[in-house]
Amino acid sequence: MRAAPARPLPRLSDESGRFVFRLVLALVVVIPFAALLLAIRQLWDHGVGWTELLLLSGTYLPISLGVTAGFHRMLTHKSFVARPLVKTVLLVFGSMAIEGNCIGWAADHVLHHQLSDQKGDPHSPTEGLWHAHLGWLFAGKQADPAFYCPALLKDPIVSFVDRTYLVWVVLGLVIPFLIGGWQGLIWGGLVRVFFVHHVTWSINSVCHTWGTRPYATDDRSHNNWLVGLLAMGEGYHNSHHRWPRAAIHGMDRWQLDASAWLIQLLEKAHLVSDVCRIPLATRVRGRAEIRV
Repeated sequence: MRAAPARPLPRLSDESGRFVFRLVLALVVVIPFAALLLAIRQLWDHGVGWTELLLLSGTYLPISLGVTAGFHRMLTHKSFVARPLVKTVLLVFGSMAIEGNCIGWAADHVLHHQLSDQKGDPHSPTEGLWHAHLGWLFAGKQADPAFYCPALLKDPIVSFVDRTYLVWVVLGLVIPFLIGGWQGLIWGGLVRVFFVHHVTWSINSVCHTWGTRPYATDDRSHNNWLVGLLAMGEGYHNSHHRWPRAAIHGMDRWQLDASAWLIQLLEKAHLVSDVCRIPLATRVRGRAEIRV
């Protein structure tokens, strides 16, 4: 039996020694949590009106789709090709999630797929559920974009959105403030940040720990319907790890995949093209592999 090829060592940049890096990261985690506690207090005292709910959902949906359809499926996996304006809008919304600049995000995710649930994976539950969910961010080890996604550094649209990352972060907080005042900042800004963060991080932790595994992969990826619902279809993680380039992760009819719906809508409007789909026969063979 031939030995499996050795896994390559990750190429990383080290930010762990930078006090400012850790301080900013701590604030990005703690402030939205404090806003959530304030929102819960408001809910307990006075209830929540339509204004707060509309601010939360009206920011959560497009910004989540910016991460899932934009950062993940379009930018990292090249699941489809978008026209320049659509590409820019998706990346801007993704940047408003405050999950890091788009090129660094893509580099970390490429590394995750290369070493999934093995030594060097930036966020694997093999090092603990907390590490996979949040702790890995404080480790300060970031994948080197020049090695993992060099083409993105040469893309003018991607480079522009990447360089202006802080502008989009600020706008993602200022816009709901201008619409709804302090309530807008709390619900459409900080509470939204909390939910987008923890739903995204649950893909790393929950979806590598609990759920179903209909397809054979060499990692611990699972399909989790609840994360799939909250994360715009990203919770069908086993399907994604089996076919990383697939634009549609919810491959069964009952699997809700809002990111795929958006991509298909944009395709019908001729705003995206080259959408990667997995044929039914291929998926059937993939399900059979795990029983061999």
